[in-house]
Amino acid sequence: MSALQRCTLIVLRTLIGWHFLYEGYTKLLQPAWGRVGAPVARWSSAGYLKNASGPFADTFHALSNSSWIGTIDVAVAVALVAVGLSLILGFFTQLGCAGAIALLATFYVSAIPMGLPEPRSEGTYLFVNKNLIEAAAVLALMTFRTGRIAGLDTWWTRVPRGQRATATEHRHSPSESIA
Repeated sequence: MSALQRCTLIVLRTLIGWHFLYEGYTKLLQPAWGRVGAPVARWSSAGYLKNASGPFADTFHALSNSSWIGTIDVAVAVALVAVGLSLILGFFTQLGCAGAIALLATFYVSAIPMGLPEPRSEGTYLFVNKNLIEAAAVLALMTFRTGRIAGLDTWWTRVPRGQRATATEHRHSPSESIA
């Protein structure tokens, strides 16, 4: 890959990471404050789950009424933050990409766009929406193993796994010692 291609992939990974990180951070931020300086209602996934319309709508509806909705809210927010940090830092990038795809797939199947105008939506989508597009972009990042291009993952991917012991032994070989 050219330097421009590598740079483009890292920029994409960082932007998607920022999107996840900020979404999770704002959900964890307590108390939340509005633009006029007044506290706003605490975020909860209950409203989103109650409005689910996809093939698993009944499951999502049941989750919205469960006694552990608060735990679900925290788990979603923490997962968003963890994925965001993973992608921004290039740390356990493959795992971060898998987490991103899992979250985006869940969001997608909870409300598959059917071409009808949705309240509080900035557009009308038929099958393809921003969740699906972002999932495809994350899949590309995962396929190109962008953690090996730049990020903390590069620390342990410089020497292939099977050659680490050989490389270490070679560096400390008695034949290379100066007597």
